[in-house]
Amino acid sequence: MYSYGNLISKQVNTTFATPWVSDPGLGGRLEVGSYSPFSIYTNPNSGVPTNLNYPAPYNNLGVPGALVYDVLFATKSTDCASYLFAGTPNPYFDLVLRNSALNIGSQLSQAITLDPTLVTLWIGNNDVLGYATSGGTAPTAPTDAGQFAALFTGIAGSLAQAQIPVVVANIPNVTAIPFFTTVGPQMALSVPWTISGAPGLVYQSSTTVIGIADSTSLLTGGVLVTLKGSSYASLLGQPTGKFYRDNGISDPSVLGIDTTQAFGFSVGNPWPNALILDDGEITIANDAVAAFNGAIATAAANFGFGLVDINGIFNSIRQADFTGGTIYNGISFSTLYVSGGLFSLDGVHPSSRGQAIIANEFIKVMNSKFNANIPLIDVSTIPGSIILASKFNGNSNYYDLPAKVFEHLLF
Repeated sequence: MYSYGNLISKQVNTTFATPWVSDPGLGGRLEVGSYSPFSIYTNPNSGVPTNLNYPAPYNNLGVPGALVYDVLFATKSTDCASYLFAGTPNPYFDLVLRNSALNIGSQLSQAITLDPTLVTLWIGNNDVLGYATSGGTAPTAPTDAGQFAALFTGIAGSLAQAQIPVVVANIPNVTAIPFFTTVGPQMALSVPWTISGAPGLVYQSSTTVIGIADSTSLLTGGVLVTLKGSSYASLLGQPTGKFYRDNGISDPSVLGIDTTQAFGFSVGNPWPNALILDDGEITIANDAVAAFNGAIATAAANFGFGLVDINGIFNSIRQADFTGGTIYNGISFSTLYVSGGLFSLDGVHPSSRGQAIIANEFIKVMNSKFNANIPLIDVSTIPGSIILASKFNGNSNYYDLPAKVFEHLLF
């Protein structure tokens, strides 16, 4: 309901067909379990699609988990990038594209078939997020920059050839979203770093290399801990194999892990690589974002598209976190997890109000590019996210979030 595309359609008084699903969605929705202590859980229920028989392509053709490759080529769950390159089908392509009935083809083909008066194109986030959210482990690299540029240019060229007005958006840095900026600073401020002999957080940088992050590095973002690491932060310093048992490793010793040593403070029992982005991995992710955004900007200039600088906007909001937040329609927003109001519970995707902020940035570019006069959305009229009276529970300074609640997310 509050996707930026649907919000824009309401501002111009047009219909916007969307693949609706009854409450609570297709499964895996994150919900608040309690406020104090703060906890979230995965709703075990699922709804059903309510308009599968819509006789044309949807106007909202966004597919969760889609890569830039998929916009051109994916037509179903078993020919998308995640299936071809990792053996993982993505059922959302079947839900959104419905080619068993429509037989029209990819997101791009269906968009062109609609003969639209305007297309908004925001793709590329997942081409780096999969790498980043897995701590650089799965996949082991972002989409190749040259391939990204070629694929994005192919999308843009097809839309231009169809003489469709287009507004594209670039993608934010991983250091501007709470999935990566929440747990590290909490640990830096709360972990008893005076533990005897502990040089700092000891982590796997690869299967054979060990890295060390001191409290300053964690606090300033020199090393980023993912939100999935929240549930293991409270285990630091304990001689436990709980992390590995929770992840299906019955005998950690086969991996050279000594669970009798202090978890996260010993080279024998390090913090897992999949939960951390070290400085080298941060550089890889940021370089990919810069290359992708360069390709997006080049395509926008070459084909005369409007360009929304989401990267710059999110960076500005992030910087304002340290000086009181950013005000929209009288409401202060920040990139802080949950309490900032900009992001949803997964720490990656925007909240409903975050979608309204993004919609307004698209509208500003539309008004400028096409000499339009579309009114901006009053963000305060959009339902807000949770603002907690106290960010932390009464027993520790951590959001203690079960790692498994993030298993349903597609990055």
